[in-house]
Amino acid sequence: MKDKKEEVRRMLLNYYGKIASGHRKGCCNEVLSCCGGPQKNDEVFGKLGYSPDVFERVPREANLGLGCGNPLRSACLKRGETVLDLGCGAGFDCLIAAGEVGEEGLVIGVDMTPEMIARARENAEKAGCRNVDFRLGDIEKLPVADESVDVVISNCVINLSPEKERVFREAFRVLKPGGRLAISDILALKELPQEIKRNPDLYAGCISGAVTAEEIERILRKVGFVDISIEPVPGSSSFIRDWAPGVGVDDHVTSALIIARKRV
Repeated sequence: MKDKKEEVRRMLLNYYGKIASGHRKGCCNEVLSCCGGPQKNDEVFGKLGYSPDVFERVPREANLGLGCGNPLRSACLKRGETVLDLGCGAGFDCLIAAGEVGEEGLVIGVDMTPEMIARARENAEKAGCRNVDFRLGDIEKLPVADESVDVVISNCVINLSPEKERVFREAFRVLKPGGRLAISDILALKELPQEIKRNPDLYAGCISGAVTAEEIERILRKVGFVDISIEPVPGSSSFIRDWAPGVGVDDHVTSALIIARKRV
């Protein structure tokens, strides 16, 4: 099992490292084709609920088209809060959040891919953001202090982890009492067929690692979260089916918004 987890880790490092360095366009390859350049990325993120004026504040280079929802719509960020983004990528959600929490707040982005962290820091420099801190690390073992974060966000990342319970335990650990979880992710609608589960491209493309809403709720309750809400994103099948044309993945997975709270 340990070897399998390490194999997944190496595959993801290679896959997303190539995206960050420009050697792979978004999640595209011989199977997946969800991207189409900056204009397509903007179009998809518009459908996910991001306002057009966000690109007046955030460099377009930060939008790699890798999200499946908009966790910030439900994060209800306040001035002065500390926000943690699990799997921050090139920094898109972090830079938006930085504007919402203001200079007195802090946004921490954690990503396992060195190329992504480098790109996120470049984008923060372009945006003139001084209240962001991008850290190289694993979401299963966060480089973040206990009870130091008000809100944990994530966008289409936790499905990639083969150790989802560890991820949520870490999120619980770093949240302050009363802290909030607001996550957009891909969830399975039913048991995934073996041909999907065994496809490495579909795993890296946020499909094969998805589990059901029932499983996510079970983990959240086991870890200690309360006030749990898991709601599918309306219309998400319209862009999910484009991730793997002809495979029918939209019959098996959906984008969902996961909200929970750490008890005071």
